[in-house]
Amino acid sequence: MTQLKELPLTALQFYATAPYPCSYLPGKTARSQVATPSHLIHADLYGELVNAGFRRSGLYTYRPYCDECNACTATRIPVKHFEPNRSQRRAWKKHAGLDVRVLNLGYQEEHYQLYQRYQNERHAGGDMDQDNQDQYMQFLLQSRVNSRIVEFRDGQHDPHPGRLRMVSMIDILDQGISSVYTFFDTDSSSANYGSFSILWQIQQALELDLPYLYLGYYIENSEKMSYKAKFQPIEGLIDDHWQPIIGP
Repeated sequence: MTQLKELPLTALQFYATAPYPCSYLPGKTARSQVATPSHLIHADLYGELVNAGFRRSGLYTYRPYCDECNACTATRIPVKHFEPNRSQRRAWKKHAGLDVRVLNLGYQEEHYQLYQRYQNERHAGGDMDQDNQDQYMQFLLQSRVNSRIVEFRDGQHDPHPGRLRMVSMIDILDQGISSVYTFFDTDSSSANYGSFSILWQIQQALELDLPYLYLGYYIENSEKMSYKAKFQPIEGLIDDHWQPIIGP
């Protein structure tokens, strides 16, 4: 990992959390390194932290800091070089009719209900499947950087908007878009909303002339986290350097 003494972040302090059960690898114990104080982590500083492998959850900025494991690899897609595979091209075509709106951060009950259904379906028995409204707001609706909600709906049916299918939370930084979290309607087994969201964010980065889409952590042996290697080319922060991750 990048050494903190190499970072121009002298105003910040860093501490390691106590060990806790890993959310992604059964039987593993995890720790995080946390950057504080949160009120100093503005957009420019957060961009530097993202380049050093940090992520955020609400106002909490962290990166993996495990004692005996380095399975988590921070990732980014150099968007100008991205080439979709056949499955990704199908996902783009299948969901191209969705209406997309980019919104400021703010609570909407419809979003929260979709989030609850998604968590109950995809993360049952985990720490997030019973998030109450306050936890949801702290996790996704608190930010000190340039954050947006992206709402994906079925084609509009006047005078009512189409059915809400997916919500993505993104941060817009000087060096790229950072994908914070995406949740979607799990009722349709043939849908590929998650891939479509990533493809849409890649397209937005291109339109904004931003070089990277940051996708969070890749974990090769975690089904929930290994899919990121399918988006090629993708880079990982390995041995303090961004370098290619070879896809499946």
